[in-house]
Amino acid sequence: MSVNALILITVDIVAALVLVFGIYYPRHRRRDLVVAFLGVNVGVLAVASVLGTAEVAIGLGLGLFGVLSIIRLRSSEISQREVAYYFAALAMGLIGGLAQSSVIVPSVLIFVILVVMWAADHPSLLSRSRQQVIRLDRAIANEDELKTELERKLGATVTSLTVQSTDYVNDLTLVDVRYRVPTVTSGAASLKSRAPAAQPATPAAPHQPHAEQQIFRSVSASHHSSGGPR
Repeated sequence: MSVNALILITVDIVAALVLVFGIYYPRHRRRDLVVAFLGVNVGVLAVASVLGTAEVAIGLGLGLFGVLSIIRLRSSEISQREVAYYFAALAMGLIGGLAQSSVIVPSVLIFVILVVMWAADHPSLLSRSRQQVIRLDRAIANEDELKTELERKLGATVTSLTVQSTDYVNDLTLVDVRYRVPTVTSGAASLKSRAPAAQPATPAAPHQPHAEQQIFRSVSASHHSSGGPR
């Protein structure tokens, strides 16, 4: 094994660790996929290093991408975002295992993959966009009425919706909705402007013990004067 091959293997392993522990896991916290991404990368790197020649490179790459597509179709718990991480780990393994004649170009390509994944999956990118599958306890056939009802319940602007089913017997509607939530600052400012102004507290009346004693004495004097000898 040449020096270039060892350098590319080292670059690929370091890049895979950065992809998994520096980008993916801090954002999504799925330990099972951490093992999957590292296994895919190292496995593809090993296979490509052993079988990687100019004759089989294209066929090997297409075959591995096909296997990943089959895994995606048979798994319901993997999102499109995680498929992108699968492809990134697989592509870096292929580059590190097949391109052994040069070091600079494969290293730059691996670095570009890392930068693209970091930027595309950044939390601040499209952070206000949301997607949910919502079941409404009403059978709504009119799309405008359905959009108004969803915006009222979500408190957000609906950008698109797809009705998956409408059950008129049980009065239910299942809809896949995509929407944009309002900014926190504008919502907080609106609530603050609507809040009533605070009223100053009214001070309590001071306690007057001398007045109470004078009233008690006058009542006692009246009682003695009425109950004395005539």
